[in-house]
Formats: sequence, structure tokens, C-alpha cells
Amino acid sequence: MARQKRRNDDGFEDRVVNINRVSKVVKGGRTMRFSALVVVGDRKGKVGYATGKAAEVPEAIRKAVENAKKNIIEVPTVGTSIPHETIGEFAGGKVLIKPAVEGSGVAAGGPVRAVMELAGVEDITAKSLGSDSPTNMVASTFEAIKQLKRVEEVAKLRGLSVDEILG
Repeated sequence: MARQKRRNDDGFEDRVVNINRVSKVVKGGRTMRFSALVVVGDRKGKVGYATGKAAEVPEAIRKAVENAKKNIIEVPTVGTSIPHETIGEFAGGKVLIKPAVEGSGVAAGGPVRAVMELAGVEDITAKSLGSDSPTNMVASTFEAIKQLKRVEEVAKLRGLSVDEILG
């Protein structure tokens, strides 16, 4: 499981989270292929992930990066952290993400750390509560991010002003 970082021309950085060798049994024996799980982000609030499959590892990574750029979401932030605590679930994976005080850093395991760092979140605490499969953990983290709401959104939903919610 090699983890590597690369900065692309378009401002996005990619990180290989997991490389898996998969095989298909055919008449002549086994056909080996590679599956790559990649997270891309600009460290300014935009992040995406995808998988790619190919006969060669570099080609699988390239395909995954290409697909991840098509699935970018925006991460709401407050300073260097997230607005509130949330739990994301996907298949058997379950991830709890909590805001942390400024300067505490990213306290998260492998796949969750990759997502949060590339999203530009500098201070966060995360805990994996379910499956430790990298794919499920990344997908769970994205589900948690999708649940995050900015103060302005909450104010609009409640029909209040931002000052009334904060004060």
C-alpha cells in the first residue's frame, strides 16, 4: 500500500489511499489487474475521490484521478476546522468527525486523514466506528462532509438571522 502525493497543473493534489490487486479467473488462468483508490483536493475546501482499474498500476491511478476530479464536493469550514460534529455511514463503514481547537492538527487515521488534509481542514478529530476498509472509510467520510451545514444555511432553514443563531 504505497501512499504518494502529487500536485497537478490544475491546482489539485492527489493522494493514493489504497492499491489492490484483483484477479479474474478465465480459461487460461488468472488475469491480474489493479484497483486504485485516490483522493484529490486543492487544500482550499474542494475534495473528491474515486477508484480506477487497469492492468498496470500507473494507469489505474491515472483513471482514478480523472474520475475523482469529476466527483468534487465542497467542504464547509469555520476557520481551520469544520462547523459541527457529524457521523457519516457508508456500507459497513462509519466515521465520526468532530471540530477541534486551532493548532491541534488532524487527529485521524489513514484514509480519513487523506481526505481531511486534501480538503484543507487543518484541525479535526476523527474516529472510525465501523469497517476499516479504505473504500468504506473514504466514502463514510464523504457522507459526513455532505451532512455539514454552514451557519447561513441553518439560519435560512430556521427562518432566523445569523446573529440570532450565534447570539
